[in-house]
Amino acid sequence: MDSPAASTTGTLDIVLEGGPASLPVEVRRQRVDSLTDTVKICHYGGYEHFGRVDGESSVDGPVLFRWIGRTRVAE
Repeated sequence: MDSPAASTTGTLDIVLEGGPASLPVEVRRQRVDSLTDTVKICHYGGYEHFGRVDGESSVDGPVLFRWIGRTRVAE
C-alpha cells in the first residue's frame, strides 16, 4: 500500500534537507518519481546533490532527501 506521500502515478512528495542556506524554501519541497534515489538541483552555477534517506521519513509525510555534495557546471 502506498503512503499518503505517494500518488497513484508513482511519484513521491519529498523534502530536501541541508545544502546551501540560499536554496529557496519552495525548491526544498518537490515531487519526484518514486524510484528516484538522488535529486540534482541547479543552483548558482553548479548542482546541489541530495540522496534519499531510508528509514527517517514519516509514513504520512514526505520522504527525506539529505544534501550529499555539490558539483560545478563544466564550462
